Amino acid sequence: MLEEGRSEEELFSFLSLKKGEDSSYHHVLSSMCTIPHPVAARAHQMFLEANLGDPGLFRGTAEIEALLIERIGDLLHHRRAGGYATSGGTESNLQALRIFRKMKASSRPNIVVPESAHFSFEKACDILSLGMRTVPCDDSFRMDADALQEAIDADTCAVVAIAGTTEYGVVDPIAAIADIAHDTGVPLHVDAAFGGFVIPFLKQEIPFDFSLEGVSSIAIDPHKMGMSTIPCGSLLVREPSWFDLLNVETPYLTVKQECTLAGTRSGGAVVGAFAVLEYLGKSGLAAIVRGCMKNTKRLITGMETLGYRRAVTPDLNVATFHADHVPPGWRVSWTRRGHMRTVMMPHVHLSVIEEFLRDIGDNNAQKTD
Repeated sequence: MLEEGRSEEELFSFLSLKKGEDSSYHHVLSSMCTIPHPVAARAHQMFLEANLGDPGLFRGTAEIEALLIERIGDLLHHRRAGGYATSGGTESNLQALRIFRKMKASSRPNIVVPESAHFSFEKACDILSLGMRTVPCDDSFRMDADALQEAIDADTCAVVAIAGTTEYGVVDPIAAIADIAHDTGVPLHVDAAFGGFVIPFLKQEIPFDFSLEGVSSIAIDPHKMGMSTIPCGSLLVREPSWFDLLNVETPYLTVKQECTLAGTRSGGAVVGAFAVLEYLGKSGLAAIVRGCMKNTKRLITGMETLGYRRAVTPDLNVATFHADHVPPGWRVSWTRRGHMRTVMMPHVHLSVIEEFLRDIGDNNAQKTD
């Protein structure tokens, strides 16, 4: 640490220099986060000092968090769901599994996940000492529901399904999975961290939420397609009382018990998430999803015209291709199976897609010359 502090001018000159080393979202096609909506940034700024870890000091902020969960619960067909704002999908997934592990009287509990599950489940199983059984996916990279039944046994405390896989943007057959979970008496956790703010607004109806009797909990991230500031995820559960299983004593705070994983929690990001939902409403969110899906189709059409086959037809605004290179200056990612992966977030406008197609087409031309 410096003996004497820097001047404000010198400090912010340094910070600007470092900010310039970050990737610009303009050429980023790999991220499931996006530029926050302006109302989220403004709302976050208003509540910078709010700490939801001590909610009695910030009652207004705590009430907004409750409203946020109510709004999301309404979107997911369960207005009275229990829930709270997390730091993101990893925390939400971990907390859901904590609940179901505590519910299960087993010395060797396990969970069952599809092979497409997010790596956060590996972390959760390591922390919670859970066995993790993996169910294969079919040719469309969705969980093979027919193989699920065989993986469940008397020690299974939860089944996981994905509503919008990180790599391919597809949704598992959650209705069928929910039936199996319900019939076997095993809780089903749906990881909709990405897809939760997309699926409700698609033309094609894809059941994935609390409208299915077998769904017990859902992870859904406002800081992805909800365009909130980072970090803001959320975990919703069918029965609010389940959070009592996670309570610990907090004798020196304004509340006597807390169920959250983090102690200090940013009120700013939570209010930012609420502000976007209130400002846009369902119609505004639907318009954004329509734009993202339209751009996804345009990219797929353009890439296939250039000779790059899609790896799968996605349900959501994720496009993957049989491709082995990317034009200079662009950021994409690669799936575990080696496919080029792109995500059409709200910051990926049609002009960006056309620029990418032009560049990859030029790159092809240079390779053949």
